[in-house]
Amino acid sequence: MDLKPLLEKNDTKILLVVLDGLGGLPVREDGKTELELANTPNLDRLAYLSACGLHIPVDIGITPGSGPGHLGLFGYEPTRYEIGRGILEALGLDMEVTERDIAIRGNFATVEYRDGIPIVVDRRAGRISTEENRRIVQKIAEKIKEIDGVKVFIKSGREHRVAIVLRFPEALPPGSDAVNDTDPQATGVAPLKAEGKNPNAQRVAEIINRLTQRIAEIIKDEPKANYLLMRGVAQKPDIEPFGERYGLRAVAIAVYPMYKGLAKLVGMEEANPQGETIESQIETLKEVWDRYDFFFVHIKKTDSYGEDGNVEGKVKVLEEFDRKLPQFLELKPDVLIVTGDHSTPCAMKGHSWHPVPLLIYSPYVLGRTCQAFTERECLKGELGIIPAHKIMQLALAHAGRLKKYGA
Repeated sequence: MDLKPLLEKNDTKILLVVLDGLGGLPVREDGKTELELANTPNLDRLAYLSACGLHIPVDIGITPGSGPGHLGLFGYEPTRYEIGRGILEALGLDMEVTERDIAIRGNFATVEYRDGIPIVVDRRAGRISTEENRRIVQKIAEKIKEIDGVKVFIKSGREHRVAIVLRFPEALPPGSDAVNDTDPQATGVAPLKAEGKNPNAQRVAEIINRLTQRIAEIIKDEPKANYLLMRGVAQKPDIEPFGERYGLRAVAIAVYPMYKGLAKLVGMEEANPQGETIESQIETLKEVWDRYDFFFVHIKKTDSYGEDGNVEGKVKVLEEFDRKLPQFLELKPDVLIVTGDHSTPCAMKGHSWHPVPLLIYSPYVLGRTCQAFTERECLKGELGIIPAHKIMQLALAHAGRLKKYGA
């Protein structure tokens, strides 16, 4: 539904806090999930006073990537947009991306060579430090400027992540990014070869394969990060700006480049915290509170620990957020949404298709249906199970920013 005819201006403020990879599955014999194990009295109290439910990020049974997961939360139907991780990482690192470019997200990995064939041992190179990443990227950038007439730009991200932009001599036709990842998504196997699904994409794939080989030669003696897996090959998509879509001045407060890139992609402004802690993000939120209507705060570590299968780590992040929650509430947002972009159960060590816990706090909810903020309690909530891309519609309604439809 086009909401533009219904939009109404006012001074209300909407705060969306995304605990990345929030949802979980049973991790103990008693069946408790990470959320159920965490001691979160503030979240539980807020859930009791809120409209609760679960959301489906993309579709039933479909495991979402971070891009589609966040697009849904921003109110865009994820299946309408093909957005690779590459464009998000590149934009988040302030790299220029034009119609001549292909953007790629790279993961440093650890491989062992067996009969000359690289075999993946660790897909994230032990999550090397960002400082180590920068040293290795500098070494690569000094030695690789172009591949067969295609300019190569590479920039360090967080930990094991990098962004690469391939700049071709001419504008690329749509579909040139139809190239598979070289990350096999498993250990004990060889990286995949990049292959294109059409002639234009095959040209891109060949450049990616040559670049991968060159990089492997340069970093083969590194103790951990001795290979680069390519992910999310992408062109810059055409997407309606968030501000035009909803009549909101929006700002993103995120630490990791990919999520800054997601926000930039839809036209949000960016406010950079001075540190990497939840506390530093709250301080930044306070600084910009008077300048915007919509605030997107992204907290990453719930997802990282989920992917590592680290139950204790994920629980600790949830408990840390709970301790900081009163500071968010002190700002008195008219609407507060707490949810995740997808589930990352420690039991699965990866993203999953499971519905994600959701709460919406405002003066206009029924509330008092859930005793805690957990997967099982949210099943009892008034929201039921809804598509993620409808959450923004609810946020606008609770903020008094939608007029009545029809006579």
